[in-house]
Amino acid sequence: MKMIIGLGNPGKPYEHTRHNIGFDVIDELSKRFNSPLMQMKFKGMYTIVHHPEGKFILVKPLTYMNLSGECVVPLMDYYDIAEKDIVVIYDDLDLTVGRLRLRQKGSAGGHNGIKSMIQHLGTQEFNRIRVGIDRPPAGMKVPDYVLQKFSNDEKPLVADAIKKSSDACEEWLKSPFLEVMNRFNGV
Repeated sequence: MKMIIGLGNPGKPYEHTRHNIGFDVIDELSKRFNSPLMQMKFKGMYTIVHHPEGKFILVKPLTYMNLSGECVVPLMDYYDIAEKDIVVIYDDLDLTVGRLRLRQKGSAGGHNGIKSMIQHLGTQEFNRIRVGIDRPPAGMKVPDYVLQKFSNDEKPLVADAIKKSSDACEEWLKSPFLEVMNRFNGV
């Protein structure tokens, strides 16, 4: 079984903000597979999808970004899912809006959700899809920036990034993550 995790913050004020791009990808996958996130366990909301390539889980941690690992690791333990069988989707300040970067390991790069994942997993080696949100304009603090919604000019780029991230997740269900990286990196 595989697990696809989108990082974000729960609650209406955070919907469709830069920091919640991971939740937006999970919502897109949930629609594609007609499988709403209805189950609540281990501080998260999730669904199990039965797919021709095998079962997988879509997850939104409800712990707030900084504590994401508190949800994910107990779910992994409960369903006996290894680190190599997860992919984490999250926002990245170092990529321009809408760009994707897929990696199999790496540091948190200052991202508190990934810091929590690394801390709880005890490793930096897990699959990731980073979605670009760009840097804040001069004078704006990062926390204020990541909690704002995308501009009208950015929305088409974000919609395309959500689609491509979802496509990459679907591809991962039937192909090794390295192949998915080669196909989707930089798009």
